[in-house]
Amino acid sequence: MGTLIGLVFGIGLLLVVDNWQPKPAAPPRVAGPHRIEALLERAGMPDVTPRTVVLAAVGIAVVAAIVAAGVTGVAVVGVLAGIAGAWTPFALIRSRAARRQREHAEAWPDAVDHLASAVRAGLSLPEALIQLGERGPEPLRQPFIQFGRDYGSTGRFAESLDLLKARLADPIGDRVVEALRIAREVGGGDLGRLLRSLSGFLRDDLRTRGELESRQSWTIGAARLAVAAPWLVLLMMSLQRAVIARFATPSGVMLLIAGALICLVAYRLMLRLGRLPTEQRILT
Repeated sequence: MGTLIGLVFGIGLLLVVDNWQPKPAAPPRVAGPHRIEALLERAGMPDVTPRTVVLAAVGIAVVAAIVAAGVTGVAVVGVLAGIAGAWTPFALIRSRAARRQREHAEAWPDAVDHLASAVRAGLSLPEALIQLGERGPEPLRQPFIQFGRDYGSTGRFAESLDLLKARLADPIGDRVVEALRIAREVGGGDLGRLLRSLSGFLRDDLRTRGELESRQSWTIGAARLAVAAPWLVLLMMSLQRAVIARFATPSGVMLLIAGALICLVAYRLMLRLGRLPTEQRILT
């Protein structure tokens, strides 16, 4: 009975988490593998396939469920551990994607300044972009190195820009790339001024966002500690079979399910209410 309740709870838990993920205002619905692929692109892991991520999640879930059930002797604890294990790869990839986006946001003002200086010095757009792979900010160098290789092998600026935009997977990068594309196709005598204005705007936005994030960081840390505390206590109780066996009863199973659901809803609500607005990619 406990296993059945745990399985039903696990399915409901995944549906609730998926429903709370932030989505663009009016996007077309995409299949699961494409969502994972987009997440991998944002994390800078294009060589990893969605199939690999799913298999890793399943493997971790099975191992975590077996270990937890074996240690505690309570099936529902094993099910909850399996759900947490299955979500771990996706959480790590999302964390990497968020960290990569922050690094790019900090690097883009300097990169735009480099582009503006190169254009003002008389370099062509392809030469200015290739130069970013050599002298640009470190987090952005690799995509521009790849751009130089693409452009050198094909000589097609538009196609090389498309590949660059896909590798960056960044809303700021989308705007810069499209501005350069327009300047290349229809001419842009004010491109240098445009890039300098964009650099100033990016610096102001980065400074404001940094202040807000520093103020809310202690709130997020406290919320994570509050959510993790009862499960750490449960982990310590798992070392005592006589104590943890009480959760194998129907009332214990319901207590675990209610606790997991309350923690999940409270944590997601806190993140949703305190989330800063994130720029969506609209020029893909």
